[in-house]
Amino acid sequence: MAISLAESHAVARLARALYDFLPGKPHPFADQTISFAGVAHELGLLKYWSQGSKEPALAQLLTRTPERERGAFGALVVRIVQRGMIYRQNKGSPITREEVVAINAIIAQVGFKFRELHDPKFLDSLPRAPGSEPDRPPKSADAKTLAALQRRFLEVSMLPAHPRGTAFEGFLNDVFSAYGLAPRSPFRIVGEQIDGSFQLGQDTYLLEAKWEDLRIGQAPLLTFSGKVGGKSQWPRGLFISMSGYTPEGLDAFARGKPTNIVCMEGLCLYHVLSGAFDLGTVLSRKARRAAETNDAFVPVRELFPGVL
Repeated sequence: MAISLAESHAVARLARALYDFLPGKPHPFADQTISFAGVAHELGLLKYWSQGSKEPALAQLLTRTPERERGAFGALVVRIVQRGMIYRQNKGSPITREEVVAINAIIAQVGFKFRELHDPKFLDSLPRAPGSEPDRPPKSADAKTLAALQRRFLEVSMLPAHPRGTAFEGFLNDVFSAYGLAPRSPFRIVGEQIDGSFQLGQDTYLLEAKWEDLRIGQAPLLTFSGKVGGKSQWPRGLFISMSGYTPEGLDAFARGKPTNIVCMEGLCLYHVLSGAFDLGTVLSRKARRAAETNDAFVPVRELFPGVL
């Protein structure tokens, strides 16, 4: 089955991203599998590899495999990364975490997600690209500010449903201010209500906040993702649901397209207000994990293993 135009564009980008992982053909006196042609032969896909320039041949291999043997596409990409790690290590330029994260994002646009390349232990084993910034260490706002926010949080939790929603938005605005994230109050544009925005590093985040009795499903996530995607190429989104999210809704949302939002639940906010973590650190970890796995929501206990 032919892939779509959007998927073809993503495959072309994937070919460029993988270009330096391996040579096109094996060296006559080296391991014959340490090449794109060698990997294709090893997996029975050599018929999709053409002679000639490496990038067009690689693009053809990556296009025809999902078209004609869709089930082999995952094995092909994973094997290229495995062999590429050997090749690049021997050349003194090992594959970096950032390269694999970028590849995962492209693969998601072709409609795939390969567990091996999203494994946190594997990603953590890779070197970081020069100049990449690690997470800031967890820290707390000052004790007086945290105590005041905890009191406000308790007051908001005791309000009836309707006034609680408005008060919750104002409370979150104060939380973002306390952590130096330059929040903007809720605003309305034609046909849409935005619960606010804030700045994390160089990234602008739009905010959606809900304090409801039921967990959030796929539909509100899709709606908010559409709001974020319709603004410009730059904004991201933070969805806060005090009641959490349905597993079915999160799974369906992750299968739709690359995520441009991250999600927090009430427990995440509790850990921040308790002083266990800096809000910016939590959001940075969530954003990085979303880039690595396309999962909009990852519990705090998974982001900070060994701490909680």
